[in-house]
Amino acid sequence: MSNTFTISKDNITSLAIGGFDGIHLAHQKLIKKVEALMIVSKHTSNLTPGNYRCKFVKKPCYFYELESIKKLGCNEFVDFLKNEFKNLKKIVVGYDFKYGHKRSCGSEELKSFFDVEVVDEVIVDGISVHSGVIREFIKNGDIKKANRLLGRFYSIKGSVIKGQGIGKKELFPTINISVCDFLLPKNAVYASKILLKGKLKNSVTFIGVRESTDGCFSVETYVLNEEISNIPDEIEILFCERIRDNKKFDSLCELKKQISNDIKKAKEIFGIV
Repeated sequence: MSNTFTISKDNITSLAIGGFDGIHLAHQKLIKKVEALMIVSKHTSNLTPGNYRCKFVKKPCYFYELESIKKLGCNEFVDFLKNEFKNLKKIVVGYDFKYGHKRSCGSEELKSFFDVEVVDEVIVDGISVHSGVIREFIKNGDIKKANRLLGRFYSIKGSVIKGQGIGKKELFPTINISVCDFLLPKNAVYASKILLKGKLKNSVTFIGVRESTDGCFSVETYVLNEEISNIPDEIEILFCERIRDNKKFDSLCELKKQISNDIKKAKEIFGIV
C-alpha cells in the first residue's frame, strides 16, 4: 500500500524504515535523506493512523503490518527487504532502531548488506522526540509541547454528524464530528483551526462530556467570525493551544457566557481584533 506517488518499488534505492507515527521532527530528519518510506504499522499508531501519515510526506510510503514481519530472523528480514525492494542500496534508521524476532537485530546487522545511515537522537527543549512522549503530552492536554515536538499542529480527522440542535438556537453553532482512529487530546476547550475546502479557519473546539446539557461525549468546533454553510462530510481539526479544562455550568446562560470568554481568549491567541 502506498500514497499517490507511483514510483515502482524496484526503482527505490534508498529507504527509511520505522513506524513513523506522528511524522514528527525526528522522523523528518530520516525522511529527507531517502527516496521512500517503509512504514511498519502498529496498533498504537494513533497520531497519524493509516494513510494519514502520507499527508505529511511528499515521498512514496509503503505500509507493512508489524505482525507480518516481527517474527522474521535477521537474515530473513534482509531477504524480505531485498525481495520487496530489489534495487535497494541505502537504509536510513533511527538510533534506537531494532528489527526481527524479539527485536534481536539492529542497524549493525544491516550494514553487512546495505549502506546504513543511523540518525542520532533528536532533542527539542531538553526533551527526546518520540511518538510515545508526544502521545503523553496530547493525553495531558499539553498541546503546545506536543506541537513543538511534531513541528506542526496536532490534527485529527472525523466525519461530520448531527449535534444537539441547541447550539445555533441558544448558544453558538458548532460542527460536530465523530472521530474513530485518532488519539483525542485531553477533554478540554482548545484554540484550534479547521480545514474546510482547502482553507484553514480559526475556531474553538470542545472535547468531552457535555455535562451542562445532555451528558453525551462530543467533539465539536465553532468557527470564529464566520457562518459556515455547505459543510463537507469530513473535516480536519488542528489543535493550537488549550484554553481551559471542562466544567459543569448550572444554566445555559452561564455556559454561553463562558463560551463567549473562550472565544475571546481564542481570538487573543490568534491575534484577531
